[in-house]
Amino acid sequence: MAVTLTLEGRKIPDIAGFYAELNRVFMADEDWQLGASLDALDDLLYGGYGVLRNAGPVTVIWQDSAISRTGLGRDATRAYYRAKLDQPGRFDVSRIAQDLAALERGEGPTYFEIVLQIFTGHPEITLVLA
Repeated sequence: MAVTLTLEGRKIPDIAGFYAELNRVFMADEDWQLGASLDALDDLLYGGYGVLRNAGPVTVIWQDSAISRTGLGRDATRAYYRAKLDQPGRFDVSRIAQDLAALERGEGPTYFEIVLQIFTGHPEITLVLA
């Protein structure tokens, strides 16, 4: 069965808001919530749980995506990387430092762009930026 979902970009002013909105849209019928993790987003989009479990073709309409693009932009991405650098036991700080340096040079993707890349890796899901 085809499914159409709508993300409300006005509810995504930052990374925390992004995951809150994902949980509202994708995980409403689950008794647990998706953690704030790009890997968790990727896992979600494979469709094993939440509203995507056993779903047919999926279209996700991201309304007011320009608001989210700003909220998940360079500043949010910089803060995201810096928080990871503060946890050298949990993360590959060498790689993260390289990612941060690329971001600062204007060469690395923002959090928003990384999210778009993750969606692109799931051809059974059509993402429409509105």
